[in-house]
Order: sequence, then C-alpha cells, then structure tokens
Amino acid sequence: MDAPEAEAGADDGSDGAADEGELRAATVDADGHGQRLDRWLVALAPEFSRSHLQQLIADALVRVDGAVQTSASKKLAAGQHIEVQLRPTAQSAAFRPEPMALDIVYEDAQLLVVNKPAGLVVHPAAGNWSGTLLNGLLAHHPGAARLARAGIVHRLDKDTSGLMVVAKTLVAQTALVRAIAAREVRREYLALAHGAHASGLAVIDRPIGRDPVSRVRMAIQAGGKPARTDATCLGCVELLGEDAGGAPTVGVSAWHCRLHSGRTHQIRVHLASIGHPLLADAVYGGRALLGLRRQALHAARLAFAHPASGAWRVFSAALPPDLDAAWQHLGDAVERAAATMLETRGDDARSG
Repeated sequence: MDAPEAEAGADDGSDGAADEGELRAATVDADGHGQRLDRWLVALAPEFSRSHLQQLIADALVRVDGAVQTSASKKLAAGQHIEVQLRPTAQSAAFRPEPMALDIVYEDAQLLVVNKPAGLVVHPAAGNWSGTLLNGLLAHHPGAARLARAGIVHRLDKDTSGLMVVAKTLVAQTALVRAIAAREVRREYLALAHGAHASGLAVIDRPIGRDPVSRVRMAIQAGGKPARTDATCLGCVELLGEDAGGAPTVGVSAWHCRLHSGRTHQIRVHLASIGHPLLADAVYGGRALLGLRRQALHAARLAFAHPASGAWRVFSAALPPDLDAAWQHLGDAVERAAATMLETRGDDARSG
C-alpha cells in the first residue's frame, strides 16, 4: 500500500520526531479501506514506531472524521478524514537540558566531579527518560551536548550515592575512558551488608553476567565478564529488637570495597555471592534495616590522574544522612576504620 498523502498545509513530517506537537492529516484512499487505524498511521507517520502510534491513539490524540478515536484496531473506510497530533517519543525527548541542582565537588575546564544523591538516575533509559544526571549536565555547560553521554564515563546505580567524574572535553573524556579501562582510576565504596564476617580482606574475583532468569539482575556467570572487588570487612554488630526489623538478632557487617573493574551491580552481586547482600537491596536479597530504604552503598572516594596536568587528584564524599545514621549503629571503632581506609595513601598514584 502506498503511504497516505498528507493534505496540503500539513507538515511533511520530516522533523516530526523532534517537534513538540505536529498536527498531521490525510484522507483514507481506496488502498486504505479496511485497514486497522494503527497500521494505517504507520504509513502516514513512518518515523514513529507502531507502538508509539498506538499510545497516541490511547491518549486521544487521533480523530476520525472529527471524532476522537481510542481504538487502535478500528477499521477505516475510504474517504474518512484522519487527524493525528504527533508527539515526540520519550527517547527523542530524553537528551535535553534540564536545569537541576548538582552537588559539584570539583570543576575545571576539563572535568567535574559530582556527588550524586541516591535516587538520581545517571543516564536516560526506559522508565527514566528525563530528570537524569545527563539532563542536568546538558543544562550545566554547553560543551556537554558535543560529547557522547554528555561526558559521562562511568555510572552509579540509581540508589547508590557518591562520587562520579564527568568529562567536559573530548580530550578529557578519551583520557578518562582509557584510564578506567586500564584500571588506573581508583574507586572506593562504603557498604553495610547482612551477616557477620571476619574482619579483613576478601578478594572476590568472580565473573559477572546477566541473570538468565531475571533481566533486572546480574549474577555470577562462568561466561560473564571478569570482575574483581577487594572487600574489606571493617567490623560487625548484632542488632536486637526494633533495629533488627522484628527478628531476635540480625548480624550487620560494614565493608570497604575497592573496584578493579566496573561491572553493572558489581559490589552488590559480589557481596551477595559470599552471603552478604547489602542492607535494603531487595534485588539481591537484602532486607530494609536501620531506617534504610535504598541499598546501603556509597561511592566515598575517587582518585585519578588529571587528564590535562597528569597530577594525581583525590576526592572524598562523606556519607549522606541516611547512611551516616545507619553506620552509627556499628560504633566508633568501625567508623574510625572506615575513615582510615579512605585516607590519602602514599601508594595511590596510578596504583590501579
């Protein structure tokens, strides 16, 4: 079937996906007689997917002979007049500037370091096409629009708080991406997990891949990508009564984790794999405790060679209020141990 011909005066649709609201109209010809409305609209607006056009119908943005039509399966008749108010897809609207308050720890002409709050999505994706860190970066400085992913070179999960470095120039982005790939960027995290564990270092070197049962999870997979986490248990406590969420006793352990790779959900998967899921991490079996409503993970320290000067730069971010309150249940000794692990050390420079 030939595509329906848009009537005189209607936009030709070449830029329809970018417009806020284009009205496109046409008359059903003989070839369109008996066609479903949604299939007919695909020919009228081929730059949009059929599922998006079905959503426009459901949103009462399509009229047949002047009457709103909300059934995608409606059969059309030759001579009927169709109007559709085209709206951009969520994806096409995703990469737009959105002013937002960014907690910027450091910024110069080459890069910035941001302290991301829990709840902020880093990059647009299904279910989060706006309000992301990327949208905020596009509003923060004009050069972000010229860079892939607005200069983002690594990510944190939505409900993980803490430090991220973001490039502001192509030179800086290229250098930072290479440094991360070469394991020359040092990323350290603080975490609270279920269960008691002996104090000291546990090297978790297990490959990670997509969980074959649940696509929202990652898992230890023999054919996954190599992943190593140096996880140091700083101490444990037995919670009683109300703090234990109703159970008689619950063990909680505090961890310092250093990434040697950056797989999706890496620390969450690795600690769960040795029997210590993070507090409030329901995806990997962690129950909500100590008032936490998100996984107990914070990117506390970030160190790297500056891409322009080569100088070794070290940045730290204190625990946000929700995690700070939870950590206090483990006592001063554990908090001092965490502070010691995060101190600037002489072996930092390019230590990987």
